[in-house]
Amino acid sequence: RACAGDGVALLLIGRDAARLDEVAQACRARGAEVEVKALSVTDHGPLAEAITAFDARRPVDLVIANAGVSGGLGDNRAAESFESSQRQLRVNLEGAIATVAPLVEPMRARGRGRIALMSSLAALQPVGDTAAYSASKAGVLVYGEALADFLAPSGVGVSVICPGFVTSDMSARYLGPKPFEMSADAAAALILKRLVRGHERIAFPWPLVALIRLSRLLPRRVSRYVLSRVPVEIAPDRTM
Repeated sequence: RACAGDGVALLLIGRDAARLDEVAQACRARGAEVEVKALSVTDHGPLAEAITAFDARRPVDLVIANAGVSGGLGDNRAAESFESSQRQLRVNLEGAIATVAPLVEPMRARGRGRIALMSSLAALQPVGDTAAYSASKAGVLVYGEALADFLAPSGVGVSVICPGFVTSDMSARYLGPKPFEMSADAAAALILKRLVRGHERIAFPWPLVALIRLSRLLPRRVSRYVLSRVPVEIAPDRTM
């Protein structure tokens, strides 16, 4: 919705056709031309076909790889299952790469465009109870930074977004404290403002970013002790 406006063409991709149509209608009301594709980012072939076809009609200036899922511990604080960990890596990391890969060479040939990858503050400060999620988002961060180095000579920009807590269905499953939680609308406005400015890393809110930077200066055993005092509980993901 924050991207929508007169003269803007959007391709919205997600698994839920009804929710896609709802968002599409809101974006059209703001003057945007909107296409939707009900796909999972794990469906690599159809995903690439949809993105490539759209780019052929309307050359893409900005791609936002935003799809993501979370996991969590099992009953009685049992370790994350392999299946849950694998799903998070496939959606969060592989899905992000699959979303941007069809556009890298077209953008590179045009010498313009921006790629935005949704990571997390968990990439900067891993959380023991969400090891796979932290790993997947760290992978997104490293991939984005490497891709930025590769594309810099071509004029294509890459931004990696590392938000803290943003109000969403996924965030609602996290039952621990959520300091400085931000609404989705506020987060979108902040992200787009910094994308326009060409920021390569967009990390917020700043108090949490500052605390993470400080924790990195402490011995690992000290930061581990502090993090162990923070209560964390994640409700089961019913969408699996």
